[in-house]
Amino acid sequence: MDINNTFTKTIDLLQRAMDASTVRGSVIANNIANAEVPNFKRSTVNFESELKRALDTEKQKPVLELTRTNPNHLSNWEPRNYQDVQVRRVLDYTSTTDNNGNNVDPEYEFNAYLQNQLNYYLLANSTNFEFSQVNMVLRG
Repeated sequence: MDINNTFTKTIDLLQRAMDASTVRGSVIANNIANAEVPNFKRSTVNFESELKRALDTEKQKPVLELTRTNPNHLSNWEPRNYQDVQVRRVLDYTSTTDNNGNNVDPEYEFNAYLQNQLNYYLLANSTNFEFSQVNMVLRG
């Protein structure tokens, strides 16, 4: 195991998760701000599930991998690079909670905002811990 590669990947994943958390906070704040707007549809952020799926492809190689004799042949397994996963905003247009067509539940959004803040705090502390470990090694 390459320790430098592991550290770099960990920091990159933490940074990407913090970026997603920042976008999520913005989306939740937008949902709360538009809670009384008729026909407004709330948005969510999809990132963690796609990131997990991409990371899982790194270790899920099929038992029988097909040999490609031509670059135009299809492969039965392609690992997905986790760095290609982007934060996606998803519009929830299927549900309605108010008579005016709006589907924002302010109580749910406030709880989601608190959870997102705690998650960001945890990610920031994890990043700080990773760098403190490197700092401790460098001090020797």
